[in-house]
Amino acid sequence: MEITISKKSYHQYLFIWAGQLISLFGSSVVGFALIWWMTIMTGSAMFLATNSFISILVSTICMPIAGVFSDRYNRKVLIILYDSLLAFSTIIVIILFQFNLMTVWVLLLFMGINSIFHSFHMPTFSAIVPSMVPPEKLMRINSISFFFVGSIQVFAQFIASILWLFFPIHIILWLDFITYVIALIPILIIKIPAVNYKLSSATEALKKPSFFREFKTGVKTLKLIPGLTIIIIMMMLTTFFMSPIKVLLPLYVYNTHSGSAGHFALTLIFFQGGMILGALIPFLKKQWAHKARVIFVCLGITMIGYIILALAPRGSYLIIAIGAGTMGLSFPVISTLSTTYIQTVVPPEKMGRIMSISQTITTLILPLGTILSGPLAEIIGIPLLFFYSAELGLIIAISLWTLTNIRKLDYGNSEKIEKIEEKILKIK
Repeated sequence: MEITISKKSYHQYLFIWAGQLISLFGSSVVGFALIWWMTIMTGSAMFLATNSFISILVSTICMPIAGVFSDRYNRKVLIILYDSLLAFSTIIVIILFQFNLMTVWVLLLFMGINSIFHSFHMPTFSAIVPSMVPPEKLMRINSISFFFVGSIQVFAQFIASILWLFFPIHIILWLDFITYVIALIPILIIKIPAVNYKLSSATEALKKPSFFREFKTGVKTLKLIPGLTIIIIMMMLTTFFMSPIKVLLPLYVYNTHSGSAGHFALTLIFFQGGMILGALIPFLKKQWAHKARVIFVCLGITMIGYIILALAPRGSYLIIAIGAGTMGLSFPVISTLSTTYIQTVVPPEKMGRIMSISQTITTLILPLGTILSGPLAEIIGIPLLFFYSAELGLIIAISLWTLTNIRKLDYGNSEKIEKIEEKILKIK
């Protein structure tokens, strides 16, 4: 069906988005509390690696299915369903903590289950953006999204570290449920465009919806977007080398530097602060030349921040925070430029599949990276693992830039984009 994007739909999206940001605040506070509780209870690199491995493996398996679902079924109903299941799961975790029945293994199970719901929620919500936001506003929406997400998470880390000092964890967890209820209100009252396509009567019988056919269509669409495959491969390898810090940062602060929840919060606040500053760059600069070059330069900056963090002397929390802030600075630029490009050329009815497939490929080898992080940290130590990972990530980025044609692509050519759109629309 034809989707009408108007000023009204844009304002409605902003209302929905505001609710999601409120929910994100609650989830960020609770996520901090759960990870820190797990770090204190286990003090084990292997256990934190196992936790991340399970969550990422589940996400990698579920995201392709989620993309097809978001293109086939009513996205509003799906978002309500996924969020409700997350809220129900949170209530069970609260009860277990309240009655001292929670163990690290039970929490591991629930965090894996929640990863399933998050994996379905992410591509579904991403897919509604181009159906409600005018094309000329996509760049700004994507960049300002990073700004607000970063701002909220900075505030959330600060609040979480304070709440940790004064309240038991089961009280802190209620914040997630309360913010979910607030986020549910705009979803319920606003109409979200349903993207359904009708087949001609001659082919309707032969082309009934098929998960594998629709997934294959998504892969074909992905291949038609010049340079996107190289960027996704680059992000996949980068994500692999970034997996140690994703898994072991709490333990790096707690064990290696004898830090507290406040020091861990400081590191995360600087990281999110870097993301806030980074988000302002594409928001203020509307037109970008040489987008591919910018993406690769930003990746190099990320790895330099990684090295600074890895080489910080014991107890030098400010240096750790500066390294984290440098890493966070580049993420919004990389994500905004690549995401906006996809949203510009891909039709709404294929958006869910493309977003989920690109996210799936990006995280394809992340489970391997997470499960290797634990034993490698035990063998060579967390600081050296961080340092070598950053060095390898930098080498990969330079190699892809010099050995492929990505540096010759022009992402700002409107005529080329129109031709790509025509080819995509012809895919059956």
